[in-house]
Amino acid sequence: MINSKSAHHIADVLIEALPYIQRFKDKTVVVKFGGNAMVDEALKHSFARDIVLMKLVGLNPIVVHGGGPQIGQLLAKLGKTSEFVDGMRVTDSETMDVVEMVLGGLVNKEIVNLINRNGGKAVGLTGKDGDFIRAKKITLKPSALDADASEIIDLGHVGVVSSIDSGVVDMLGRSNFIPVIAPIGVGEDGRSYNINADLVAGKIAEVLTAEKLILLTNTAGILDKQGELLTGLSVHDIDALIADGTISGGMIPKTQCATDALKGGVTSVHIIDGRVEHAVLLELFTDQGVGTLLINRSK
Repeated sequence: MINSKSAHHIADVLIEALPYIQRFKDKTVVVKFGGNAMVDEALKHSFARDIVLMKLVGLNPIVVHGGGPQIGQLLAKLGKTSEFVDGMRVTDSETMDVVEMVLGGLVNKEIVNLINRNGGKAVGLTGKDGDFIRAKKITLKPSALDADASEIIDLGHVGVVSSIDSGVVDMLGRSNFIPVIAPIGVGEDGRSYNINADLVAGKIAEVLTAEKLILLTNTAGILDKQGELLTGLSVHDIDALIADGTISGGMIPKTQCATDALKGGVTSVHIIDGRVEHAVLLELFTDQGVGTLLINRSK
């Protein structure tokens, strides 16, 4: 039997969540699922429950997932070495077959199954379904310090988003279904392209004018030079933190994706700690949150 102290605590949690549930009802929330949350069993199940609960209380969650470690593992089993340039996987035709197998098949269907087992109705998609993610090929130039600086680096089937047709995702998101999207796009030539999952999540959030974009990471969020968590940041704050070196390395493309989404009409972006169980619910429905909130103060 529940005691009085526990009962009051549960009631307090529910009351704290109520105004957030009311505010976000019928709003679209795009969640990028990646990092430790994708490989730790307890975190995977807590994430699935978070998404199901969001749907049940009236939000429209859309999940975009990565799968870099899983791709690397399968390539290694096949005896193929992974090669990266500026953090992007060089993706020849054979590697692209593996990317599609892992992202569009194994990982996507595992997430769909997790959500469905926890009471949701998830539908797995890649950007090739209905050609809803159009991609264009990335090419890189070497550093000007390199001897062959005029040579173009061909990354193969690696692309960026050129356009998104929101019809399929919007229809599913506003029905009883939860879209789960693998970041594979299709080019004008009909070829498949591997696209960064953060970038795809940000572009989908922009096109749908989402209320929130949530990016799960393996850190507490954006930290200052003393290691303390920063929150309530504006686009201007992010630019300043990049300029002074506070934001560096792999956090730079993530924050740039976030600021692009804010400039594109997304109300707020959250970079949260995916290593915390139920991180998505804690960020959405509690006063304290578990990560960094980014807002466009000019709106």
